[in-house]
Amino acid sequence: MDVDAEPKPDPLIKQGAEGRVYRIQFLGKDAVLKERFVKTYRHPELDARLTKERIRAEAKSIVRCKNAGICTPAVYSVDFSTNRIIMEYISNSETVSDYIYKLSDMSNEKHTEELKNVSAEMGRVIGKMHHNNIIHGDLTTSNILVQHIDNCWKLFLIDFGLSYTKSSDEDKAVDLYVLERALLSKHSDVSWFFDNFLTHYAGFNKSTERVVKKLSEVRSRGRKRTMVG
Repeated sequence: MDVDAEPKPDPLIKQGAEGRVYRIQFLGKDAVLKERFVKTYRHPELDARLTKERIRAEAKSIVRCKNAGICTPAVYSVDFSTNRIIMEYISNSETVSDYIYKLSDMSNEKHTEELKNVSAEMGRVIGKMHHNNIIHGDLTTSNILVQHIDNCWKLFLIDFGLSYTKSSDEDKAVDLYVLERALLSKHSDVSWFFDNFLTHYAGFNKSTERVVKKLSEVRSRGRKRTMVG
């Protein structure tokens, strides 16, 4: 990275289990800096190796999605020495989670229709991602952005820190299960949202139809784990 381009982090905008996210200026552009922090409970060599593997996997998944025609932030820089990724800042956007809260509070026919369109598009986008054997690993409504431009909108997938590539229907079904649990937890007032999503996900092609069938097994195991604690 050019010394003059060394980013100066703005105040923290998000912190998760894996790292911190800042909004910055990078080479004259609005950008996001994601910095993974050291896990002191792990052996230093193991922690360094896992961190690098996850940074590499995140960058690769973003590029794979983009190559498949799925909207993701562009990757500007990857620095393994500082455990940082710098990515495009998606302007005029909000999380699907915030969008659901906003529109469900308004509660009228027009806004319900907008949410149906969002859930349908989510089904198609996640269907395309899984068809390309990309597992997100943390699929929630907080990791999908709705970008609004001139009365139009499109969805961006973000936060691929736990992503990997695998063709397994089981892994894809677990991705869906994580999303379903997140929706039930945060948006129980729009209980139809996931069903509408699933209809359009299953309709993407035969491979996603199989994943939906596998989801029933994953749900069953999830309920059993909840019952036994």
